[in-house]
Amino acid sequence: MPVTDKDVLYEDNHLIAICKKAGDIVQIDETGDEPLDEQVKKYLAVKYNKPNSAFLGVVHRLDRPVSGVILFAKTSKALERMNAVFKNREVKKTYWAVVRKKPGKASGTLVHWLIKNPQKNVVTPYNTEVPGSQRCELSYKLLGELDGYYLIEVDPLTGRSHQIRVQLSTMGCPIVGDNKYGYPRGSRKGSICLHARRLQFIHPVKKEPVNIFARLPIDGFWEKFEGF
Repeated sequence: MPVTDKDVLYEDNHLIAICKKAGDIVQIDETGDEPLDEQVKKYLAVKYNKPNSAFLGVVHRLDRPVSGVILFAKTSKALERMNAVFKNREVKKTYWAVVRKKPGKASGTLVHWLIKNPQKNVVTPYNTEVPGSQRCELSYKLLGELDGYYLIEVDPLTGRSHQIRVQLSTMGCPIVGDNKYGYPRGSRKGSICLHARRLQFIHPVKKEPVNIFARLPIDGFWEKFEGF
């Protein structure tokens, strides 16, 4: 589905943030499906009457089955500066995840070392450093319970591939729908219950605080947690 005004969470001359739908890919991959960055380019080209397309830089990524806020740069200068913001960890990312098993502790910090198998697109966690591994860290807290499902807020301190999914699974709390990392069955919608809820940073050009907030998907399940 094409990007419309209702998908835009934030926009100025330098940046645009979109509420990504679960199932969308951010950039082109082997599936050949139209990626979100191309959809946003088309949206901007129509909105600002740019027949030769608009510049759009990918700042960060979300896994295909994940929903929520994703940020793009509208100029090369903004892309360069936002890349530095992410590299220097000067951005606060907050995710919401739904699991079926209650965490042993209501809050905590998880540290693992990950190795990715690019052929299988699967990440393996280790409790100690091993050759070729990357350290990852997140903090989490339990927000509440609803009908036997538990809502967890996650703040990743690193940005490794599949990090939240594999770390929560290693804790014994696989994300609902994520059969790649331990949940007993996948979702027919190709989604998992992981949502990029908020993105906070200092604007790279305006030097003002930016707080971008993504509403929960309306799918008959997620929106029940909106009041938490």
